Amino acid sequence: MSQEIRHRIVDLCEQIRDHQFRYYAQDKPTITDSEFDALLIELKKLEVAHPEFKLPDSPSDLVGGGFATHFQQVDHLEKMMSLDNVFDADELTNWFERVAKTSTNNTWLCEVKVDGLAINLRYEKGKLTKALTRGNGVTGEDVTLNIRTIATIPHELKGKNLPDLLEVRGEVFFPIAAFNEFNDQQEELGKERFANPRNAAAGSLRQKDPRVTASRPLSMVVHGIGAASGVTFDSQSAAYELLKGFGLPTSSRYKVVKSDAEVSEFVAYYADHRHDIEHEIDGIVIKVNEIPIQNELGFTARAPKWAIAYKYPPEEVTTKLLDIKVSIGRTGRVTPFAFMEPVKVAGSTVTNATLHNAEEVVRKGILIGDTVLIRKAGDVIPEVLGPVIAKRDGSEKAFVMPTKCPDCGSKLRAITEGDVDIRCPNTQSCPAQLRERIYYIGSRVALDIDVLGYEAASALLEDKLITDESDLFALTEKDLAKSQFFLKKDGSLGLNVEKFLKGLDAAKSKPLWRILVSLSIRHVGPTAAQALAKNFGSISAISKASESELSNTDGVGEVIAQSIIEWFAIDWHQKIISKWEKAGVQLVEIQKESTDPQTLTGLTLVVTGSLEDFTRDGVSEVIASHGGKTSSSVSKKTDFVIAGEAAGSKLAKAEELGVRVLNESEFKTLLAKGPQALG
Repeated sequence: MSQEIRHRIVDLCEQIRDHQFRYYAQDKPTITDSEFDALLIELKKLEVAHPEFKLPDSPSDLVGGGFATHFQQVDHLEKMMSLDNVFDADELTNWFERVAKTSTNNTWLCEVKVDGLAINLRYEKGKLTKALTRGNGVTGEDVTLNIRTIATIPHELKGKNLPDLLEVRGEVFFPIAAFNEFNDQQEELGKERFANPRNAAAGSLRQKDPRVTASRPLSMVVHGIGAASGVTFDSQSAAYELLKGFGLPTSSRYKVVKSDAEVSEFVAYYADHRHDIEHEIDGIVIKVNEIPIQNELGFTARAPKWAIAYKYPPEEVTTKLLDIKVSIGRTGRVTPFAFMEPVKVAGSTVTNATLHNAEEVVRKGILIGDTVLIRKAGDVIPEVLGPVIAKRDGSEKAFVMPTKCPDCGSKLRAITEGDVDIRCPNTQSCPAQLRERIYYIGSRVALDIDVLGYEAASALLEDKLITDESDLFALTEKDLAKSQFFLKKDGSLGLNVEKFLKGLDAAKSKPLWRILVSLSIRHVGPTAAQALAKNFGSISAISKASESELSNTDGVGEVIAQSIIEWFAIDWHQKIISKWEKAGVQLVEIQKESTDPQTLTGLTLVVTGSLEDFTRDGVSEVIASHGGKTSSSVSKKTDFVIAGEAAGSKLAKAEELGVRVLNESEFKTLLAKGPQALG
């Protein structure tokens, strides 16, 4: 029995080191965080029960990530530790009780745990001199040149009486919205997608060429201090205020509380709101706030005793891939998707997950019958990250992309040369494309029509109430009475009929850019649509514009311009426009009299990052209603840049050109009182 235990400990150590290498050095993990945590927990339990078998270099005593790469290795001035984890309320209570043996006269600082890449910034006499990854906690990789490209990290601290030396610890992250956009761009260009924002941050920061890092919208949040000289503070929260005053990117998502119950409330709140944040989190960090008590509690070999990470349930799990099928999107794009054994992830049961395109299936090496690693965050469509090769038994088989559309039988092909995607060319009558386009019209990103979801779109087409989207706005109560979807069990009209007809009527007077989006012109999303609506003012003007006129529109470009030209050249597309206009849809930009004060008249603003009280589309509408103009790029003609959380390269451009940057509070002052109120 003792030999079995010794062999198990050795085996666990080897497995853990291998997974650490894949995670830290290659940025390509093959197991989930929770599966890794389970291995480490098992190892620690065995080592406690059988200390005679514990290896001298056990990974339970070390900080992961000490692997050589092409970056120079540099020592931290003060060891950069990891955190111990707890996974449920009982384990958190046990930690509270351990702390209470030393101190009961303390407060707790709670903060969200950013799922990014740990970084140590070294400032000497206020100037950034070195930036290191965590590495093994003692030695990290020198990524100074790449860190200097991140706009939110100051090269020089602000203020007077700056410390002679200051090591600042934090997390570099890839904002979720920017990550999704970046991955879409990678896919359009036929390049490899990143598995998740954490890998994207790590991969972007480890680029040999800093210019590549500079092109990625990385950001950072600081959460601690290492070595320091010439500066003191008595609490963690005071340290954060100090760092904020120095101009460092501190988070507003922390709270100092007095009781264990308040800590639990904070943990529960972000469990429900974790997907409301611009970056990914995988838990909550709880720290003793008072520095003297932190010093009294001390450290283990790898982690502080005065801090703990409460880890949320995993959003990456493994399951069996039963088959690979394909779906047809609203623009005809053929997307393989995984059909899997049901598995619970991120609070919901999942059976399907996207595989993007045939090349992606090959690149990831996924076979039908594999055990696969999948990820789902919030409302994001689940994605297969890759196979667990060690679990193959030889029965797996390769996926073969179909040559005909499963919905209409048309021959599938690449529409443009070099396109990584194949598409169904039957855009007019393919049932799948029709259904997806109708559904998209009702979505929030387009016309936001009540009731017009996937089931309603299917019913309208299957019951032949419409032949395509051109008939949508001519629907009547009499038409809807012919479909079971809109009837009650007794045969009378359901409540959804009135809601649907009101939604259709309201959609007719939606802003022109939303009408443009709802037409499903390839590549034309909200940003390009808003620019087109402002520049041309009507669907008619857009349809008659030349390619150069379109491409010269701010935020459009040649690819989108060509797509617009091609769309309007098709006869049945013109039929959609004609029928919608006849049904009363406003195809011109309506200049409504604004009741808001015209405080931004003559001003051009650029918005970057995430704002707390404004959506991306909403802030543009607010600026317009106050008489201002929104631009997608910063130039010498820009009057103000509004910078929210995770502001990217536009912020750096503003600083380079000397354009004034406003935070959200200052932006609200500008809206209310005009530029003179800013001083």
